[in-house]
Amino acid sequence: MPTARVINMESRRPEPDRCLGRTADGRPCRNRAGESGYCRRHAPPPPRAEHPALTAFEHALAEFLAFLRTRLTGEYPTDDFGFDRHLTESAVMPLLRPFFERWWRIHQQGWEHIPARGPCLLVANHSGTLPWDALMVKYGVFEATGRHTRLLAADMAFEMPVVGEIARKMGSTLACDEDATRLLHSGELVGVFPEGYKGVGKRFRERYKLQRFGRGGFVEVALRTGVPIVPVAIVGAEEIYPMLYDLRSLARLFGLPYFPVTPTFPLLGPLGMVPLPSKWIIEYGEPIQTETLGSESANDPMFVFNLTDQVREVIQQTLYKNLMARRNVFF
Repeated sequence: MPTARVINMESRRPEPDRCLGRTADGRPCRNRAGESGYCRRHAPPPPRAEHPALTAFEHALAEFLAFLRTRLTGEYPTDDFGFDRHLTESAVMPLLRPFFERWWRIHQQGWEHIPARGPCLLVANHSGTLPWDALMVKYGVFEATGRHTRLLAADMAFEMPVVGEIARKMGSTLACDEDATRLLHSGELVGVFPEGYKGVGKRFRERYKLQRFGRGGFVEVALRTGVPIVPVAIVGAEEIYPMLYDLRSLARLFGLPYFPVTPTFPLLGPLGMVPLPSKWIIEYGEPIQTETLGSESANDPMFVFNLTDQVREVIQQTLYKNLMARRNVFF
């Protein structure tokens, strides 16, 4: 009987680890695996190193260079009124943001009454010696809805150097029925301030008392186009430049509608042009529908007068309500 051999199992070399991958025909790979569990052929690529996040300065610089490149190449459209959406969103809106959020700390309410699309007429009270309220409404509506308000302004705004060109590029146009009608027919959001110079240039003792709304031209436009009217009440703009006197002789000399004397201007010179940091509230009221009233109603002076007075009364009552809700002029 042959003698049995004893095999020493501990002396056998261990089987090397095989690659976890598979060949092109689906069979297990027989190559030796590395630390990753795969051979060199089947090893996954090393993870890419993540780029560090941009700092605030680097992000701002990148945005500025992109803006500059677009302006230099001229790859930005403008409409028939000269509205430059790229310049407005890239340059103007960022400049207005600190005034809206930090200086006047504006609280908006009722902005859901502004339609998400389609034509609409925003009708607001006007005050503050300089038309900061119009700019704040423009920024506030854009911030809340993403829509641009096409402001209607007096002809003097477009006669001023630099200011007139900027106003055009921001989407503003002359306060006339023809331009307003064209914009509304194009589905735009149009903002009008019927008080005009009477509102923006009234004295401080008359604050929050609405002046006459003209002859109701905005109501006629709304009736002819069948667009909704959204009343807008602005509290806070009356206190940014409290006008104590109006030097009419100087106003006539410089061709201005008024020459304001405030607690800081002209006493402090250019420093007096800095607006006071009052607390603002802007409320957008429920739309007044005109589509069912018929375009022929625009030819009835009494109907136009009554509807104009209705819009004016809604804004006046909203002003009183928010004045009572505001705890302090500056807080």
